[in-house]
Amino acid sequence: MTSTKERLRTDFEITWCPGCYNFMILESVKRTLAKLIDEKFTKQEDIAIVAGIGCHAKIFDYLNVSGFYGLHGRVIPIATGIKLGNPNLKVIGFSGDGDAYSEGMEHFIHAGRFNTNMTLVVHDNQAFALTTGQPTPTTQEGYKSKIEPQGEHNTPINPIKLALASGITFIARANSNDIENTARILEQAIKHNGFSFVEIIQPCLQFNTDMIEIGKLTYKTEDNKDDMKKALSLADEWDYNNKKGKIPVGIFYQTQKPSLDDKWNLLSELKKKKVGWKNLKR
Repeated sequence: MTSTKERLRTDFEITWCPGCYNFMILESVKRTLAKLIDEKFTKQEDIAIVAGIGCHAKIFDYLNVSGFYGLHGRVIPIATGIKLGNPNLKVIGFSGDGDAYSEGMEHFIHAGRFNTNMTLVVHDNQAFALTTGQPTPTTQEGYKSKIEPQGEHNTPINPIKLALASGITFIARANSNDIENTARILEQAIKHNGFSFVEIIQPCLQFNTDMIEIGKLTYKTEDNKDDMKKALSLADEWDYNNKKGKIPVGIFYQTQKPSLDDKWNLLSELKKKKVGWKNLKR
């Protein structure tokens, strides 16, 4: 008998570089979705994913669920559109650090306001890897690339602090090396009612290789619920710039606020009837 996880696999050839950390993220996602399907939390046909532009986006090809390839930086608005069309779907967006924090920054900072019931997974390798290694907003100072041969002069942003300031209701960081813990965090993110943000540390083997060993600095922190002071303290432990100290991974912050589904009575009606606009009988 074919397992649920096997049914999530596709026959497309995987074209990530051999040994890429994206393989581990894919495994974590498959484990998470299979568990949620087996537990009757959702159905395979009720899962929809949105992918941006970048190495991360190839995950769309390797998961046997419905979805959409979007323009660079447009994962969140497309995913929001899918939820508006049918709020019963479990929508997961996959983005890269360049995709999410550069072109997509304006959508990211508004995500907390809307609190759409979806999950955003950001594969952060601190480089535009698909286009051969240009720096992104999280690239460390001093990183040399084709467009900055003298090194990156700008200080990297801290997406965790930005998410906290933007009012996002579920904020977490994972280490791609730890498949089991990443799957655990993703499960909680998908089950959360509201906008969930999970950043996964995912070094690139070809570009920004100075950060390849960064995963060894991570440690698991206890999950944090409504303690904003603790969340800010955890966010401050790593500035995305140095390769020293310890990097916390886990659920940094989780709180409950009305989601977009809850705030819009038309969406609430669709959820109660378990239909999308197409099947709504008036």
